[in-house]
Amino acid sequence: MDASEVRERAGDLPREPGVYQFLDRDGDTVLYVGKAVDIRDRVRSYADHRGGFAASSRANGEAVSGPRSDRIRKMVARADAVDTAVTDTETQALLLEANLIKRHQPRYNVRLKDDKSYPLVQLTDHEYPRIEITRDPDDAATVFGPYTRKGDVETVVKAIRETYGLRGCSDHKFSNRDRPCIDHEMGLCSAPCVDAIDAESYAEDVESAVRFFEGETGVLADPLRREMESAAQSEEFERAANARDRLEAVESFHGEGGEAVSSPGNRQEIDVLAAVVEGGDATVARLHADAGQLVDRSRHRLDAPEGEDRVATLLSAFLTQYYAERELPEAILLSERPDDQDVLDWLETAGVDVSVPGAGREGKLVELALKNARSGVGGADDPVGALGQALDIPRPERIEGFDVSHAQGKAVVGSDVCFVGGSAEKSGYRRKKLPERNDDYANMRELVRWRAERAVDGIDDRPDPDLLLIDGGEGQLGAATDALDEVGWDVPCIALAKSEELVITPDNVERFDDDAPHLHLLQRVRDEAHRFAVQYHQSVRDEVTTALDEVEGVGPATRKRLLRRFGSVDAIREAGESALRDVDGVGPTTAERIARRL
Repeated sequence: MDASEVRERAGDLPREPGVYQFLDRDGDTVLYVGKAVDIRDRVRSYADHRGGFAASSRANGEAVSGPRSDRIRKMVARADAVDTAVTDTETQALLLEANLIKRHQPRYNVRLKDDKSYPLVQLTDHEYPRIEITRDPDDAATVFGPYTRKGDVETVVKAIRETYGLRGCSDHKFSNRDRPCIDHEMGLCSAPCVDAIDAESYAEDVESAVRFFEGETGVLADPLRREMESAAQSEEFERAANARDRLEAVESFHGEGGEAVSSPGNRQEIDVLAAVVEGGDATVARLHADAGQLVDRSRHRLDAPEGEDRVATLLSAFLTQYYAERELPEAILLSERPDDQDVLDWLETAGVDVSVPGAGREGKLVELALKNARSGVGGADDPVGALGQALDIPRPERIEGFDVSHAQGKAVVGSDVCFVGGSAEKSGYRRKKLPERNDDYANMRELVRWRAERAVDGIDDRPDPDLLLIDGGEGQLGAATDALDEVGWDVPCIALAKSEELVITPDNVERFDDDAPHLHLLQRVRDEAHRFAVQYHQSVRDEVTTALDEVEGVGPATRKRLLRRFGSVDAIREAGESALRDVDGVGPTTAERIARRL
């Protein structure tokens, strides 16, 4: 992408915290992952030739000021698309960014050799669970996190142990104790190892810890507040200050937004699916958590199903199609119950725990998935869907753009570029030499007729497009629609005029908002068709020049006279030697050489 393309793509992105990924032309290779407080502004900064890092506090291992590195410039030049995922907070974006970098290992990201994951808190799978901070959780543990501030995590875990007496020793030490350890004497453990507390009471304390990590701050803040007030009343000011500091850490803990998911019991791998339907468009957002960490996300756009309960129908179809050839997770959280009981029975038989959570940690995950799904339907992140709605046509997933380039009727060529899902698909590009004539309408009619005939005759191996876009005004559109009618190829066709950026349809002329994402999409298709046509035109002209340059005795002046007289290399080729000799500077020998060379 060049700077103008980056600016246009950025204009379609959400103004929310989250992560962005630059993708290669194949759409599958992740070149670079970054996080941002405002995704649109951050991506737009990549169009700044000076770098754009000065206003950023962190840039994924890059310098925070000064020119952008050659590595990042090369990445942007190679990129063909930008994908995004929104989050609730900047901290969640930071965590997701780190996990996406580890998962995809993008070529242009800096990856530290001593890279470590963010800390987690786990409650082990034991009759008397152990609470501990870890970066490598046990498979069967209940896991919370990840968190970005390890110091706060340590303060909270210590406060939990002081308040509820959860043990921190290894299972080996637990099994071999015959008297309480020093942790019990310090008030950090209720000593279940020597039956100082019964299993039921200990389980209640564990449940209180779980409730805290699921967002109920009061289960830990209230006891600390009572301790602080009691210490102050008894004038134990040092203990009161200590309780105050722990209380502040506890009350601000969930505000950091770093937690990703709780994985109770054996639920290590969780998929979170949320669906949104608007008009004829639908999006399913998928979040994937592994061992308590949000490690991946994807968004899938589909045609909306018919019927009343469209979200339930959509989720049923997605579950069947998506997981038919993929490994099933251990649990799936859904925004709504699917309407196909056979699908639910299949998942249950496969051992997948399927649920529609309400409040709590898992409910927040579903809300985050819904947020990503909403950003993908008919809005800034879905210009394709928005374009279909604006034109009142089915979703134009596949768009082909056409343009003609020539020099006063010479070296006439046409371009046919292809965009799928809003991104250029270079394998779908085609180009064609056209008869030499200085008639824009006839040239466009010829180009579109060529494409239509190949489609109707089954010669073209590409799928039929959902929309044709003509670079031009009403005249060019009329020529294109005439060609479609003559051949009998029924495909919606519109034009985009450069002067005022008017969208011209066979029925009327529309003006989209300047900042409308679907207008930006049309502009990208139009500009790419123009670029591809001009590039081919220049190539054809260069072929002519090269052929004449190779003829001994033909210099720049003679070449210009030949082209002025005959108009094109084809006409020169067809001319006889006697006609060539009529041109000033071309004698019998030179005329013979020209005829032989061409």
